[in-house]
Amino acid sequence: QVQLVESGGGLVQAGGSLLLSCAVSGIIPSIDAMGWYRQAPGKQREMVATSARGGGTNYQDPVKGRFTIARDDARKMVTLYMLSLRPEDTGVYYCWMRTSGARVDYWGQGTQVTVSS
Repeated sequence: QVQLVESGGGLVQAGGSLLLSCAVSGIIPSIDAMGWYRQAPGKQREMVATSARGGGTNYQDPVKGRFTIARDDARKMVTLYMLSLRPEDTGVYYCWMRTSGARVDYWGQGTQVTVSS
């Protein structure tokens, strides 16, 4: 059974930083893409940052220059370095992975990030 487990969320003041990590367990063929999504209260889940196989990355415009995504396929992990956090970054952050071949999507349970003003 494939599982994604996030860690590193918490409460931080505006201007602070957090590191989110996601570890994948279980047997998977290979990883196509990994990333992070966020769901703020009362809003739909939205893409924050993704990393494609081969190294390409994509960021939501408001986080460009503040967040950095990094993946380690050998360890089956993805991290999100978040700097200069703002109250609008608050939400539940979900780890996402898509496998190669059948392109199956997996999601973590989510980790809460709260940025106070």
